Amino acid sequence: MKELVDKSLADLSLPLKALFTGYLLVIGLGLLMAGVQIMLTHGMADGKFGLSVDDIVYSYHGNHDGENASKLEAKLNGSMKENAPPEARLTLVKWARAGASESEWETTIKPLVMEHCDACHANIPGLSNIAEKEVMMKMVAVDHGVSITSLTRVSHIHLFGIAFIFFFVGWIFTFASGYSALAKSILIATPFVFLMVDILSWWLTKLEPDFAWLVIIGGFGYSLASTIMIFTSLYQMWITPLLAKKS
Repeated sequence: MKELVDKSLADLSLPLKALFTGYLLVIGLGLLMAGVQIMLTHGMADGKFGLSVDDIVYSYHGNHDGENASKLEAKLNGSMKENAPPEARLTLVKWARAGASESEWETTIKPLVMEHCDACHANIPGLSNIAEKEVMMKMVAVDHGVSITSLTRVSHIHLFGIAFIFFFVGWIFTFASGYSALAKSILIATPFVFLMVDILSWWLTKLEPDFAWLVIIGGFGYSLASTIMIFTSLYQMWITPLLAKKS
């Protein structure tokens, strides 16, 4: 370890550059995939593609303060709007708002579901089979967002796992040149600070939807700082030595 203290990224041995580069590339790809996963899950919470404040609110706080109180209604007025005629959607929405009477299930609701929804929901993996009454009853329940149990589990996994990622990215970045000690320290600390903001904002948004902005700010903050450190490290390991040779 003593050999590394006074070395810059450009001066590292080839094996160390290979080790650091492999790690940074895999982590960079992992962060990119995490962004895609967020877009495909939270990004569709309001029924529209693209991450918005409403997506964050629906995911963590739920949708129990507005008209679209159930997941069924949110879907029928959002991403599933074009898949059923207005009169069918209206019947389903009224049924859900009236308490989802089981007496109407067999006579009115299930036939509509079979006609307009079953072709996809019964055959496409990942879609809930809402032709089953038990599944449909979960869809018409009031949406309170993520549960406390799930939020606790995901929070501790993110805090432990992502902290390790930021530790090693930051450690590699300590060998970067061209930054003052203060600037380097701020960049290294930034992802940890925004990670705590991100996780805390999940809980705050669960209680109060106005905190949803903090979730986006937290995620953007640590992603930007990590990207700067990753690209700086890769550039100084491989491009800087080539430029030095040419000059």
